[in-house]
Amino acid sequence: MKKMLCGLLLSIALAAPAAAVDGPELNPGHPERYTVVKGDTLWDISARFLKDPWRWPDIWKANPQVKNPHLIYPGDVLALRFNNGVPELHLEREGEARNTIKLSPQVRSSEIARAIPTIPLAVIQPFLTRPRVVTSEEMQAAPYIVQSADEHLIAATGNRVYVRGIQGEAAERYSVLRLGQAYYDPDASAEAKNKKQDILGYEAVYVADAVLQQSGDPATFVLDGSRQEARNGDRLLPAGAQEQEASFQPRAPGGDVRGRIISVIEGVSQVGQYQVVVLSLGRQQGMEAGHVLAAYQAGHEVRDLVSPDPKDTVRLPDERAALLMVFRPFERVSYALVMKATRPLRVGDRVRSP
Repeated sequence: MKKMLCGLLLSIALAAPAAAVDGPELNPGHPERYTVVKGDTLWDISARFLKDPWRWPDIWKANPQVKNPHLIYPGDVLALRFNNGVPELHLEREGEARNTIKLSPQVRSSEIARAIPTIPLAVIQPFLTRPRVVTSEEMQAAPYIVQSADEHLIAATGNRVYVRGIQGEAAERYSVLRLGQAYYDPDASAEAKNKKQDILGYEAVYVADAVLQQSGDPATFVLDGSRQEARNGDRLLPAGAQEQEASFQPRAPGGDVRGRIISVIEGVSQVGQYQVVVLSLGRQQGMEAGHVLAAYQAGHEVRDLVSPDPKDTVRLPDERAALLMVFRPFERVSYALVMKATRPLRVGDRVRSP
C-alpha cells in the first residue's frame, strides 16, 4: 500500500512539468484560479500564469457559449486546467453560460461593464491619434494655416485661424501638425542613403486641435487644446483619421523579424517600462498591432587586457533587455510600448522576434 501511494504521488508530481514540454512555460508561482479585478490588464494577468505573457493565445480557451468570449471583464474567473498535459485557461462567467432563463418583472441598475484592456491604455491613448508618422509629400499636400485672425504671427487656444487647401467637404475637427524629425533606417545601404531612401518617414509634431467654424477658401477654424503656438504654414490633417482600435491580441510576428529602435518619444536618452519607442519596422515588414518583439541592448566594445596586443578589443554579445508590443504600425515604422525592461534601452538597440 505504501509503495502504491508513493507511486501515485510521484505520478501527480510529474504531471505538471510534462505540461511545459508541449505548451508554453508556466510561471512557477501561477494560481489555479484568478478573479479579474478593475484595473487589471490582459498582459498583467498573462504574466501571473505564463513566463512569456505574449503567449496568452496559446493557452486561452474561450467558451463559445459565453457572450463576447474573447473579452474579459472584472468579476470573471479564469481557471487553469490541463488537457492531455497541456495547460489551458478557461473563462467562468456567472450567468452567461446557463441555459435556464427566469422571466419575471424586475428593475435592474448596474454599471456598464468594460472589458479589461490588453495594456495600460492611458499610456498609449495620445499616440493612437497623435503624433503620427507622415511623408513629406503628405504634409506638402495637406491644408495649411495661411493667417491667424488679427494678423497674429502665432495663435493659441481660442484664437481663430484661416486655412487654405481643403479639398471637398471639410471635416469638423482637425489636428494642427508640424513636420518634425526624420526617421532614418540605420541599416540602410550606402546607396540608399545617397538617394535619401533611408528616410522611413517624418514625425508629425502635434500643435493643437482645430474646430471648423466656417467653410470656404480660406476656411475659418478655432484652435482648441493647444500644446504649443500654431504658426502660419502649419498643416492640418483630419483628427482621428488614423485612429485605430485600442484592443490588441499579443502574439509573436510571423517569421524572423529584425529591426532597431530609431527614436524615443519625449526624447529621453534611456528607455524603461511603459515608454513609447519608434521602430524601424512597419506594415511593409508585416508589423501588426499586438506583435511582441524582444529588444537587445547592444554589447559594448572593451579592451582585452590579457591580449599581448595593447590595441586588441572585443565586442561583448548583445543582452536581452526588454519586451515591446507594437500598438500602432505605419507603413515603414511602428510605435511600440515597452512592456517589461530588465536593462535600460537606447536608440540604436536591436529588436527581433522573441
